[in-house]
Formats: sequence, C-alpha cells, structure tokens
Amino acid sequence: MKVISYNLRKHAAVGELVDLVAAHDPHLVCLQEIDTSQLPAELGPLHLADATKRNRLGLAVYYDRDRFESRATAAFALKKSLHDRIAAPAHERVLGSHLLDRETGREIVVASFHAAPLTALNSLRRKQIHAAHEALRGFGPDLPTLMVGDFNYPVFKDFLGADVRGTGYDLTLSDARTYTRYKFFRGHFDFATSIGLDIDSVRTLPQGVSDHLPILVAAGYRERAEAAA
Repeated sequence: MKVISYNLRKHAAVGELVDLVAAHDPHLVCLQEIDTSQLPAELGPLHLADATKRNRLGLAVYYDRDRFESRATAAFALKKSLHDRIAAPAHERVLGSHLLDRETGREIVVASFHAAPLTALNSLRRKQIHAAHEALRGFGPDLPTLMVGDFNYPVFKDFLGADVRGTGYDLTLSDARTYTRYKFFRGHFDFATSIGLDIDSVRTLPQGVSDHLPILVAAGYRERAEAAA
C-alpha cells in the first residue's frame, strides 16, 4: 500500500492535494495543519475517513474506498507543551483510522500524527509518541499499525529509533530531508513508525508551498507469525 503524509503549513498547501494524489496514486493520505472546516469530502478517488474537531490546526485521514472499508476512527489528545497551552493549536495530536483491507482481508490501523512544536523538548515529544502508540494499540489491539506525520524531531534520531524499537515499533526515516524553513533545523521531521508492517520505502516528494515536504510511504503486511514474534 502507498501512504502520503503532508503537513500543509496552516492549510496553505491544500490546493496541491488533488494533483499530489493524481501524480502518486496513494491508497491513503494523512494530513497535518489543516483547517478541517475547509476540507473536501473527496480527494480524487480518496474519501475522507475523518478529521479532528477540536484543533485550530487539525489532522485528517483519506482512504481509497475501493481498497479499504472504514471500520472506525478516533482522535486522541496527548500531553500538552507550553506552546499548546498558550497558542492552543492542537488538542488532538493523533487521529487513527481502523480499516479493513478488502484486497487482503486483513485489518490495519493508519494514523496521522503531529508532535509538539520545536519550542518543546524532545523528551516531551517522545512521551507523545509513546502515548500515541499506546492509544492506537487500544484502538486496534494486535493490528498492523502505521503512524505517519510531523514528528518535529530535529536531532538525536538514533536515540529516538532505539527508544521506539524498545516498545515494539519500528521507525523509518525518508530518503531526503523533509523540512527546510530554519537553517539549523533542516532535516527529517516527517517519517513513519510502524508495527506488524514491512516498510519498503519512505520517499520525500518535491516541495510545494509548505515548509514541509510530503512523504510517500510504501508498506506491506508482515507475516502473522513473524509479527507476533
């Protein structure tokens, strides 16, 4: 399956989405920093599974209805940073979609994630990532899970990768940097964490008007016995 994740920079890049979907033919699209009141119900062949309701800068998940059946969606609040308390950009920082894959008969959870901004500490973002994983485990127990989005994690990714692997998840960076706004914070901000899946590639796509570059994740199901081990 192919999944695009894109931080739209305060909804600025929303006009790029239809062409992005047409160019790369994804099965799912996960968005961050969107105005959920201005989202279309359809992006070409993709249908809106759900979007957050309480965020100034929201999250959304679109899916291919020919490939998937939407079983349930849920948004989760995570521990807030000081920036969250002052500016209130996001109450809900992860949006999960529980889907049935009609092609394989398997169920999967796919989530859009947006960590606290750079004003917060990496330690808080790690707590948010762990809390998001736990929330998704409860939402779809023992299901293959893919969480993509803006992790706002500029440095010490080796430590983050080891930390995530300690909880059973894998962390996969893209093949090129995904954030360009600040000279000293350019890097891989947008990537994927997963469990029960083999990530074939995470490719950074060309930059549009957002300060984040979209990523395209290609993933396949891990064999059940191997995933359980």
